[in-house]
Amino acid sequence: MPANYNWYKLDNAAIIMPSTTRGADTRVFRISCELKEEVDPKILQRALDLTIEEFPHFNVILRKGLFWYYLDEINAHPVVTEDNKHACAPLYYPGRRNLLYRVNYFRKRINLEMFHVLADGTGGFTFFKSIVMHYLSIAHDLEIPEDAEESASATEKNGDAFRRFYSKDKNKDQWKTLGDVKAYQIKQVRDDNMLNHLLEGTVSAKKFIELAHVYGTTAGILSVALYIEAVVKSMSVREMATRPIVISVPVNLRQYFPSETTRNFFGVISVPFWGTEYDGTIESILPSVKKSFREQLTEENIRITMNGYSDLVHNPFIKLVPLPLKDLAISYFTSRSRKGTTTTMSNLGRIKMPENMVPYIDRFSPFMSSNNIQICVSTFEDKMVFGALSAYVEHRVLLNFFRRLEELGMEVELGTNDYDEVPEAASSPKKKKEKKV
Repeated sequence: MPANYNWYKLDNAAIIMPSTTRGADTRVFRISCELKEEVDPKILQRALDLTIEEFPHFNVILRKGLFWYYLDEINAHPVVTEDNKHACAPLYYPGRRNLLYRVNYFRKRINLEMFHVLADGTGGFTFFKSIVMHYLSIAHDLEIPEDAEESASATEKNGDAFRRFYSKDKNKDQWKTLGDVKAYQIKQVRDDNMLNHLLEGTVSAKKFIELAHVYGTTAGILSVALYIEAVVKSMSVREMATRPIVISVPVNLRQYFPSETTRNFFGVISVPFWGTEYDGTIESILPSVKKSFREQLTEENIRITMNGYSDLVHNPFIKLVPLPLKDLAISYFTSRSRKGTTTTMSNLGRIKMPENMVPYIDRFSPFMSSNNIQICVSTFEDKMVFGALSAYVEHRVLLNFFRRLEELGMEVELGTNDYDEVPEAASSPKKKKEKKV
């Protein structure tokens, strides 16, 4: 074995992903950067070559051990391709020696797709940002500012922050309520081949923040409240009284613990709401959302959430269970936990790029595969993007969401990767702009 050979344990959030990857839920996320010019694939390849030198721990394949999966470093050269697959197509195939990310392009768009085992959205964006900066640096002879370059060491980037900040006495009751709450499940027509369909809505970030201030809240809380309303409007009266809507909201733990890891480091909060409490106004939803954020985003609860991902790794009995049995158990408990969630909304936040590169970039758009629907949000300059990915061929809930934004004064630009026509997003076509993505 070579002296410089490296292999890595999966971080504590990634452990569940290989066992639960199936159908439309490929556990692949996409981050896109739309430029104001056509992408040059040769320059993009050079940019990727430079970036992977800074992130060698992403050049790995996933292997099965006796007790756990692990990441095995390989000497592979990632090749840029034109985007010719459905969004977030599978990256992990058991037994194949393929990299767990891909970089492709389509017209003005650069896309990074990554298997969630490698990183979360924040870590993936750190990698993607480097690709985009190198691309623009080469294409337009721009200097990459020192403060924009990654200062973290290779060890810090590849560190498992869950293990670093784990405290045994805090996670006793984390999984006791797993599956206890049965949430409402969205019912829409699925793709016969379980292929993902991408839908993207873009609004003015400034106007959305102003709207949040009108309601006395933040953009993040208002987004979740509007999403809940969109789900309520798709339900029958009987469904509203039977089960609550539960929105899962991932939380970037780097905001609470000092870490520069590019691997997974996130927790999740749950925002429940009973449709019977909706009276036709956003004001009837906001108090419940605010309460969930306020109560769950405390230091104690964030630590409990973080430690929950470490239960499998630190349980002495589970450690000795062979991997095939672990796969069955993880699949079972994941299935139970999914019944407690209706859908997910994840916010990457405001994306910052070097000032000398901003004029060349139009927007950033995030997407995440899911067994149901997941909306991902990102903001760049004045463009706030809501990116949704699902195996549904109809978009009733999402169109409720975008119509409501227009009712509230937002101009929505709607895009899709479907080959049929872009579905009508609003009651007022004059305010609607349509595009392919």
